[in-house]
Amino acid sequence: MSIQALYSAATGMSAMETKLDVIANNLANVQTTAFKQSRVNFEDLLYRNETLPGALDSSQQRTSTGVAIGTGTKVESTQMNLSQGNLTATGNALDVAIQGPGFFQVQDPSGNLYYTRAGNFALNPDGKLCVGSASIGRLVNPQSPITIPQGATNIQISPEGLVTYLPANSGSSNAATQAGQITLALFMNPQGLLQMGENLYGETESSGTPQLANPAQQGRGTLVQNNLEASNADPVQSLIDLITTQRSFEFNSQMINAGDQILQLVANLRRSQ
Repeated sequence: MSIQALYSAATGMSAMETKLDVIANNLANVQTTAFKQSRVNFEDLLYRNETLPGALDSSQQRTSTGVAIGTGTKVESTQMNLSQGNLTATGNALDVAIQGPGFFQVQDPSGNLYYTRAGNFALNPDGKLCVGSASIGRLVNPQSPITIPQGATNIQISPEGLVTYLPANSGSSNAATQAGQITLALFMNPQGLLQMGENLYGETESSGTPQLANPAQQGRGTLVQNNLEASNADPVQSLIDLITTQRSFEFNSQMINAGDQILQLVANLRRSQ
């Protein structure tokens, strides 16, 4: 066994370690609202071509194959699975799930824009709709914030994103007051969004610029009030992947141990000659 074989096995261990990290993150976020699980894509490394396909043999005939020795593997990319998560009824009027494509646009106090599918919303002290976070107040729909006054009742969010309420002390026969319109963002390449943590995604050159429109328009999904989108992480499949990845890691580790023993044996033999 050559040094190259040890190097190839080491690249396998490194790649499997990355996959284990991704699987662990998927499993850790099984209960995270609107979480999208990721997968790891691999690619083989450069080859040492000792004989090229189509080389001339001794009778000047072209060979059908060659001799190529690979040098291992590496992580090509991690890729999000953007499939729809199951909807979970919560009974909270400010919980909103997206059924279909699209992202809510939110803004933090410093003015940065982010995107999320987690619709666990709340009202800030000014009555504006914001992300239900204990760490930082991010406004939903920052271009046209949704404001609901104190004491309002019967808050309704339509599938098309129209938000209405009944003012305080109004009778049930009074017409509902419009609080605003929730819009959804679409991206040319949502796989290119930057995963920020805190259920947030950031725009990148790869994702393209956000295109905002009302839900149910131009390919966007609809909104489902009193519901949240669950994580699409599959714990059963993740555990299967975990087992197979651990085995691959162990096989590469055993390859390194065996190769090291062979190299030591060869070295001892050479010293004894």
